Amino acid sequence: MQDEKAFVIELLNPKTQNEAFRKLLHLYQKPLYNHIRNLVLNHDDTDDVLQNTFIKVFSNLKNFKGDSKLYSWMYRIATNEALTFMQQRAKKQGISNEELQQKTINKLETDVFFDGDEIQLKLHKAIATLPEKQQLVFKMKYFEELKYEEISEILTTSVGALKASYHIAAKKIEDFLKTN
Repeated sequence: MQDEKAFVIELLNPKTQNEAFRKLLHLYQKPLYNHIRNLVLNHDDTDDVLQNTFIKVFSNLKNFKGDSKLYSWMYRIATNEALTFMQQRAKKQGISNEELQQKTINKLETDVFFDGDEIQLKLHKAIATLPEKQQLVFKMKYFEELKYEEISEILTTSVGALKASYHIAAKKIEDFLKTN
């Protein structure tokens, strides 16, 4: 944790800020990209949300209190940015978030950046039937293999509630896959 505090100081210091931010990008660009991609599903949209995430991180770094890990704080920003992006996109198109997800999943088959197969598509369709919180928990646990404690910090939810959400989500997905 001491190293992280020193790193945050480097990020805030105008003399070391540029190099420290390059290091931050190097460390977190790929994991944040994967996290956002799991939420918005589209490559181009993911790039946009990732860029917005890093802009928010940079402009709000002075507000980072160190109560959580820098990584968790950035994931929370990325999660909020992705959810906000999807809500705005759905609103612009005059459809619900669920309808937007279905449209996005249907476009995955033609997405050159999607390397999944038919089973992956079916899994995404099953996940799309879940409530938003269960989707988040399932995606973070299943795709990103985050620990419950990490997800708890990111989503500010208790570990017990996350375990329950994941279990319920997994059961619903299993039922979906058996019947569809």
